[in-house]
Amino acid sequence: MTEADPGKRQIFLDPDGCGADQGWMFVIVAAPTGVVYRSQGGGYGCIQYRQEGYLVPLFGPGLDEPLREIFVGELKGCGSRRLDWPPALLDRLRATVARFGVYGSGREDDMFPPPLALDESRLSEVDEAWVPVLTPDGPGILVWENSD
Repeated sequence: MTEADPGKRQIFLDPDGCGADQGWMFVIVAAPTGVVYRSQGGGYGCIQYRQEGYLVPLFGPGLDEPLREIFVGELKGCGSRRLDWPPALLDRLRATVARFGVYGSGREDDMFPPPLALDESRLSEVDEAWVPVLTPDGPGILVWENSD
């Protein structure tokens, strides 16, 4: 995407931290919708990320806690873009991402939501509050409130 994303609607997730401590989490499924979701990630780096697509909310109390344990606890909120992931920490990230199921994939006959998977082809893009994933509908980004 270009910096300005001309002609596309810009939606800021949690502008100015107004959702602070609410525990929100979404998956942005990549698709040519004309809507670009923007979110801050990268821990104290406060990197402004963007993804065109559609938004799928994830529900449940404390959903982001296991991710915060990795990115804020283990990695000290310093971000992780281009991190050479230690095998044990990468295994924790894979397992944590797989805990999340995505309702609303358009397949009404699903009894249980299919889980997300870490998109390891984009591992260099993983950062706090911005994790590339594979959804039942294709590639996406798992986002939650940045820790800064």
